[in-house]
Amino acid sequence: MISDELFQFKVTGKKTEIVEDSKPSPTFLQDAVRRLSKNKGAVVSMIILGIIILIAFLAPVIAPYNPNTQNIPHANLPPRIPGITINGLNGSSKLQGQWFDRYELANVPADQNYLFGTDEFGRDILSRALYGTRISLTIAFLAAILDLTIGVFYGLTSALKGGRTDNLMQRILEILTGIPNLVLVVLMLLIFKPGILSIIFALTISSWIPMARIVRGQTLRIKNLEYVQAAKALGASQVHNAISHILPNIAGMVVVRAMFSIPSAIFFETFLSFIGVGMKIPNASLGTLLNSGYKMFRIHPYQMWIPSIILCIIMLAFNLFADGLRDALDPKMKEQG
Repeated sequence: MISDELFQFKVTGKKTEIVEDSKPSPTFLQDAVRRLSKNKGAVVSMIILGIIILIAFLAPVIAPYNPNTQNIPHANLPPRIPGITINGLNGSSKLQGQWFDRYELANVPADQNYLFGTDEFGRDILSRALYGTRISLTIAFLAAILDLTIGVFYGLTSALKGGRTDNLMQRILEILTGIPNLVLVVLMLLIFKPGILSIIFALTISSWIPMARIVRGQTLRIKNLEYVQAAKALGASQVHNAISHILPNIAGMVVVRAMFSIPSAIFFETFLSFIGVGMKIPNASLGTLLNSGYKMFRIHPYQMWIPSIILCIIMLAFNLFADGLRDALDPKMKEQG
């Protein structure tokens, strides 16, 4: 035992007070949440995404009209927002240099408004945008889940088995990588009937390959660390090591990769629907809305601008949030001091 007399100031003789920090150190998850909350861009993007996802999946409740119901007399009506007097947003459109009230010309009741206007068949663009965003997000989320599941399982199996199994599995990846994604996806969509399941299956065929490569590389690094080798020496199986030691250490990287794959899937689905091999008209998706809108762009530009703006907001928000999540889950990004 150390005597208390040793802990005295030489001049005053007062005893020093040893203050122990009783505050527990934050866990990795708490530290990641704290870093993420300091990233204003990521927080704002997360809020925007939450609002968009909530509104999109409540489309059957929020949508004012049936997205596929045609009303030819109300075709190509510009947006009319109650209380707004700005030309182009109050139901008026320009014709031969003059502004005309299109709703009055079409005998639309005063209490009936189309906030985003209508398309060439008189369908409400707001309702179609809500349902289209819902379909695009559903396809993207399901494709990302399958991408994560297949990629993680394939990468873990390849790295843990090693030897000939690893070589064979990597050669298969190289063969799949050599086939252009667009060609493979279009061929799959031409073979199967068009629809959501066909698009998800087509997107999943090759999108899991980058995830599998990343997981394999991280697994090869972690499985040779001391604590994993010690667990193996004590009789732990490969499955136990994968679940208890490897997956927790690569979870952050896997989540970030999955987050980046969501906007890629949204953009790819939009592109496929835009060129006519994805969702089929009259089913609404962001791609089909763009496909219909670009044909009328010079006459009714709002029909293309509205889905384009929605797509840009979703893509930008997902990428900013994924970027912030990557910085938050990376221990090397901790603040200095």
